[in-house]
Amino acid sequence: MSTRRLPPLHAVRAFEAAARHLSITHAARELNVTPGAVSRHVRTLEETLKAALFVRRASGLELTPVGRSLADGTREALDRLEEATAGVRLRHFRQLSVGVYGHFLSRALLPLLSGLRRDLPELEVDFHASTNPLDLLPSRFDAVIAVSGTGRQSGLVVRPLMPITTVAVAAATRLRKGPVDFARVPLLHTRPRSEDWRRWLDQAGFHAVPVRGGSSFESASQTLEAVVADLGLGIAIEGLLGPDLKAGRIGIAHPARRPTRRHFTLQYDVRFDGDPSLVAFADWLCRALDADRHYSG
Repeated sequence: MSTRRLPPLHAVRAFEAAARHLSITHAARELNVTPGAVSRHVRTLEETLKAALFVRRASGLELTPVGRSLADGTREALDRLEEATAGVRLRHFRQLSVGVYGHFLSRALLPLLSGLRRDLPELEVDFHASTNPLDLLPSRFDAVIAVSGTGRQSGLVVRPLMPITTVAVAAATRLRKGPVDFARVPLLHTRPRSEDWRRWLDQAGFHAVPVRGGSSFESASQTLEAVVADLGLGIAIEGLLGPDLKAGRIGIAHPARRPTRRHFTLQYDVRFDGDPSLVAFADWLCRALDADRHYSG
């Protein structure tokens, strides 16, 4: 492959600005350099081409015929370079639309978003929260954060974000009074996850404890608020308890943990695999969640 024989690009840029303004001073101001630097760049280009590019007159600069021809060519080349780089920036920082499970958004994602703005200030992300899994279809958004397995799914890129492990929680004030009696304290229920208590109790060895009765709520966030208000005990996803544990509003009521095969995952269509915006967001999200888990631990 032949090597391009290009003139010094700093000199080309300085010449193009000087040719456009017909002024060394104005070109220096545009490029944020000294007039002497622009003059040196122009002289370097003239020496490289072995041709005069300007005639210096008392009234200012005037392009020579060679200078006019070069000015037209460099202006067109720099315009094309600007368009090409603008196109890359547009593709790299396009605005994303991300559907997200509401409880994950409030407990895990919102506390991290100041870091997203700091680390990727030009990446704009619109989040659309829902508690209904049917709303979180990858076909409706650029990507979704939802609950799924971590295996291959037809037509989708699936990136694991957080394993789902459930624990029993209670208000911090209740825990300060001593060990919890699961047979006597009301058990609070999240309606979309009606089997959580039975599964956790069996995992913990409390097979005889009934799960009948107790208040029920339409979302995991509401159940946690009821736990904070000390209406009873709740089942929660361990990875989403960080803000409540740090604030001292709740505590883990029993050391038993029930792992599941499900994860919170980031999912998007394979057509977007390699999309700079999605890759940047996905990589940042995985790093941020991993760092937060290590910090919390």
